[in-house]
Amino acid sequence: MSTPSAAVLLEVEGAVATLTLNDTARRNAMTPEIGEALRSRVAELKQRPDVRAVVLAGAGGTFSAGGDLQMLERLRRVSSEEARTFMLDFYARYLSVLDLPVPTVAAVEGAAIGAGLCVALACDLCVVAEDAKLALNFVQLGLHPGMGATYLVPWRAGAQRGAELLLTGRRFDGREAVQLGLALEATPGPEVLARARKLAAQVAANAPLATRALKRGLAPDRSALQRALEAEARFQAESYGSEDLGEGLAAAAARRPPVFQGR
Repeated sequence: MSTPSAAVLLEVEGAVATLTLNDTARRNAMTPEIGEALRSRVAELKQRPDVRAVVLAGAGGTFSAGGDLQMLERLRRVSSEEARTFMLDFYARYLSVLDLPVPTVAAVEGAAIGAGLCVALACDLCVVAEDAKLALNFVQLGLHPGMGATYLVPWRAGAQRGAELLLTGRRFDGREAVQLGLALEATPGPEVLARARKLAAQVAANAPLATRALKRGLAPDRSALQRALEAEARFQAESYGSEDLGEGLAAAAARRPPVFQGR
């Protein structure tokens, strides 16, 4: 695994910073360590007045494979209250991207699954690979959605379509993500990062005070998002105590369809 200091890379070119999730061995699966590294990088960038836009990407041709399955297994062995508290802090680490005062652009190559896709949706704009593998597959694991999914997905895609994506957990590609309103545009995979940086540079060329104010005006309702996060943490904590989650994780490891019993 990447050490925390290298878990999220930072590159600044002109007025555009690029943050890169960097645990290629696990396809940038979401761990507390990477989340803390991201939060640290965000705090660093908040002190950089020369940075006027930020791109968020994943190393190794993958944005994020989603929640780390070993972490989920560990959470099955703790109390419901401990799991709830853990999840709220876990969300806050990754959703720290919302605290950046400048516009953000997600550059999504390869897979963006579950909570990984939610972090991309928390960015102001999203450029995605045409053949990206995308899903909000929480329920397919026997897990209630988290990372703001119950707020961010309907906010981007609309109530009916958001409910469909969350209730089915089905996969879709980058082209459909654009049609759904989850992404701005889809490009061939090798062009995603360059396109996201070009878009960020266009944003960064504009008046910084006006742009920062506009970002605040366009931002999600943080009070509503926080209420969703608190509910998600509570329901995810309940999921960790279920037999269904154990079945979902076993099925995922064996690459077979799960058989849920509602227990």
